Amino acid sequence: MTELKEASQKSNKGLIIFQMLLAFVLFMFSIDLLTMSMVKLNNNLAEELFQATNNPFVGLFVGLLITALVQSSSMVTSMIVAVVASGNLTLTQAVPLVMGANIGTTLTSTLVAFSYIMKKGEFKRALTAGVVHDIFNILTVMILFPLEIYFGFLSRTSSFLTNTFFDFNSEFVGDYSYNVLFTRPLTTWLVDILNSPVIGLILSIILVFVSIKFLSDTVFRTFISTNFEKVSRQMFKFPYISFLYGLFFTAAVQSSTVTTSLIVPAVANRKVSLSKVFPFIIGANVGTTITAVIASIYKTEAAISIALVHVLFNLMGALVFLPFPALRNIPVKLATFLGDQSIKRKFVGFAYILLTFFIIPFILIYFNKENRGEKEQNPNDPPKTEIQAEKPV
Repeated sequence: MTELKEASQKSNKGLIIFQMLLAFVLFMFSIDLLTMSMVKLNNNLAEELFQATNNPFVGLFVGLLITALVQSSSMVTSMIVAVVASGNLTLTQAVPLVMGANIGTTLTSTLVAFSYIMKKGEFKRALTAGVVHDIFNILTVMILFPLEIYFGFLSRTSSFLTNTFFDFNSEFVGDYSYNVLFTRPLTTWLVDILNSPVIGLILSIILVFVSIKFLSDTVFRTFISTNFEKVSRQMFKFPYISFLYGLFFTAAVQSSTVTTSLIVPAVANRKVSLSKVFPFIIGANVGTTITAVIASIYKTEAAISIALVHVLFNLMGALVFLPFPALRNIPVKLATFLGDQSIKRKFVGFAYILLTFFIIPFILIYFNKENRGEKEQNPNDPPKTEIQAEKPV
């Protein structure tokens, strides 16, 4: 009987691990399909939006909006590099875009929390875990954005490091390449078959929510096992150990979206507290920069500089918040407050997502575009009339 019981437990564990891996692959595939569909749908739009970056504040929200739509900061960063390397955008103009991309990529983990919306207590905890990544990046932007605007902190530092440590080509040759998820061949095949980015977008959104539900259920069953509880106690026991786990795991999968989304069910089901998870999320934020670093090694000065901007931004955020418990608790408390308010008023969570990731960026970009149009049509010197133009000298 004992041997049969042990064999049954092993087979159950094997089945749970297989289901978790399957859910994980499905989730990554759905995110990749969403990325490909949005890129095909919004490629021209992105190129036009990048031109609205003379105002750094607007540039910040351009990066945020595009990444919220595409859901891949690596994809957006590579697009930024391509525009900078071609000479149509300066490094200084690109820095706010990279900052915005860091905020925009956190949307998925927040959406994962809404799979718990029918369960009051779990939804509150899941939402706090989902938004703490957003809040961390927003606070980091609030610290570094003024330093960049007034002193060129990130752009000058990255240029200095590039010129000091890297040997680069002087010209940009060919298309800028970036690392992609291992599901890309399958994704490309499906997108080609569908032959419609709109259908691909709808299918990817459905798959995202199906995979989130599947992933949440399998992750929950994994978390209730005694073996995982032992591992999680070691993983989240100390802030710096948790930070390193987040860094290396995200560097391995090359997607902070996937890493942080996996943490949400753990917090929702009380398997780990938000304060212990937060250092892991900071590590994931740093680990995601490995994609840009790998992609830029054999490229131009612009590619390397922007990759370093990405690294410096996330690393500086980690250096500000991780070593100091009082500062580390600020994003946690703000996320908890937002979770409390979302339980009291259901619309708060939806309003936060719509305002932060879509409405405010779109309004700012739209009015900036209108203002630029007026300036182009109404210069300081009034245009000559036809009569004045024909007047003899």
